Amino acid sequence: MSVPSNRRDLVTAAFASSFRDAGPGNVVVYRDLHADPLPHLADASLHWAARLRSADASPEPAAEDLQQRLIAELLGADVLLIGVPLYNYSLPSSLKAWLDHIHVPGQTAPSAISSAPLTGRPAVLVTSRGGNYDSGTVNEGRDHATPVLELILGEEMGVAVTVIATSLPLASSVPALAGQTGRGESEYAHALRLARDLGEQLGSSTTTFRQ
Repeated sequence: MSVPSNRRDLVTAAFASSFRDAGPGNVVVYRDLHADPLPHLADASLHWAARLRSADASPEPAAEDLQQRLIAELLGADVLLIGVPLYNYSLPSSLKAWLDHIHVPGQTAPSAISSAPLTGRPAVLVTSRGGNYDSGTVNEGRDHATPVLELILGEEMGVAVTVIATSLPLASSVPALAGQTGRGESEYAHALRLARDLGEQLGSSTTTFRQ
């Protein structure tokens, strides 16, 4: 979204602004997966680097070209910033489609290669969750968005993942959460400060990120 309309967007915007201001040559490249969604991966063989595919694999050239452009965009970034909404306890399909395109064993993830090219590259996940997901609550363990990204980007692809989370934005409108409004506001303020500080820190030593 070009204009931040919720807390997650405002926190990612705070990071972007701080990153950009941290160095005169810093560049922000923005990809809106909602306004410009990616197709689902067109061919199962695209899950693998070309040399690891079966002999009869023949993905469409246009689909393979799109995948390679997305991977090149990612590899060209010094920092990755992702706004992660929690939709029905999971990540949106548009973000999952991007993840399927860029997670490629043998190219971006280890498989017949000694290490992934993104090993140690910083990634910031800004996530917002409408309710309370603390241990002992009814929503404990129901966040199936952030853990997937930490698994694929972090454990599989070697990216150094930092999560900035803000919860309870619905406390002001859902009666059952009304008593937690103060906590929601406090988490949001903390997320903004952390995003600004991290943006400045990473922006002082790197020049490009993909959002």
